[in-house]
Amino acid sequence: MIFNQAKINAFRLWGLLLTMLGMGLMVLGTAGIVFWGHAGKVFAAIGLVIGLISMMGSLGIYFWAGMLSTSALQLECPECHKLTKMLGKTDRCMFCRTILTLDPNQANITPEELQAAQQGQGTQATPHHH
Repeated sequence: MIFNQAKINAFRLWGLLLTMLGMGLMVLGTAGIVFWGHAGKVFAAIGLVIGLISMMGSLGIYFWAGMLSTSALQLECPECHKLTKMLGKTDRCMFCRTILTLDPNQANITPEELQAAQQGQGTQATPHHH
């Protein structure tokens, strides 16, 4: 993940960013009517349509993250001892961002070693270690 966080939280972050983008475009589009009067209606229509598309994308991402969350493996973080969810072979704790894995081959390697191993397999994942 970009910010070294749990995968489910990263999906929720993208959903939130799309929501904020959509609302911002809708507000700016509507402001076009205030600034340019009748001529700003075209600007408003474009802003509202693109904002609506962004909001619908956000809805889809939030729904997808919710579905992933229901099927995610729940486990106790070895560092903070809070119940967290894990997607895939490696993930991060939602609370303390400790790197978690169920794969014994990746349990005690450094982030650089894991990244090299994943790039060797052709995946584009960020490094995770335990």
